[in-house]
Amino acid sequence: MTYCVGMMLDRGLVMMSDTRTNAGVDNISTFNKMHTWEVPGERVFILMSAGNLATTQAVMSTLDERTKAPEHRAPSLLETPSMFQAARLVAETLRDVIAAHESAGPTGDSPFSATLILGGQIDGGPPRLFMIYPEGNFIEAGPDTPFFQIGETKYGRPILVRAYDPEMSFERALKLLLVSFDSTLKANLSVGLPFDFQLYETDTLQLGHRSRINADDPYFHEISSEWGEALKQALDSLPDFKLDT
Repeated sequence: MTYCVGMMLDRGLVMMSDTRTNAGVDNISTFNKMHTWEVPGERVFILMSAGNLATTQAVMSTLDERTKAPEHRAPSLLETPSMFQAARLVAETLRDVIAAHESAGPTGDSPFSATLILGGQIDGGPPRLFMIYPEGNFIEAGPDTPFFQIGETKYGRPILVRAYDPEMSFERALKLLLVSFDSTLKANLSVGLPFDFQLYETDTLQLGHRSRINADDPYFHEISSEWGEALKQALDSLPDFKLDT
């Protein structure tokens, strides 16, 4: 399984993904689920994936090859005129890859299914964030839905819903995401460290800070420990339930 979050802030985009893939408890591997493309000063793309590994790797490889071989005249992310057209290109590529592996056609229940989060900016337009479904359709983030999750989403969602603020700094957003990922990690063994994150600041048109948080990261251990203790203290501070006697 997977857990990925893409978040829109007033300052820009924050993207985080885990790296665990598994086909049973005895077959666990680490794979990068976050891919980026940029033409500094012109465009930036960040793409995260959840689902069948063969499908997502084929999608990423196809998109990457097209950026490096423009003479083939296949559609390329580096040539799309808008983020909407970029999302459409990624969606069509995903649909085509699934169809090539599944003779019944792309469906949400296909064993070759995958879901993607695409974020970025093209010069002349604002930063935009999309969630792309295996059927080849997609939706866009906005004020009412300022972040997307894919993969194992339910455990890490409550803290995002309660604590998200579009005005928060990148540093605070990363802290929030680490709490969300820690909650997911503790509840589901199919999500695991390391975690990758990528920042993008609005109108810079170049990728920002990127890093990997490993299992021995002291800050993550501090966040995990103190968040657990804070929850216990919050529970203790609430009034006890009164049973009728």
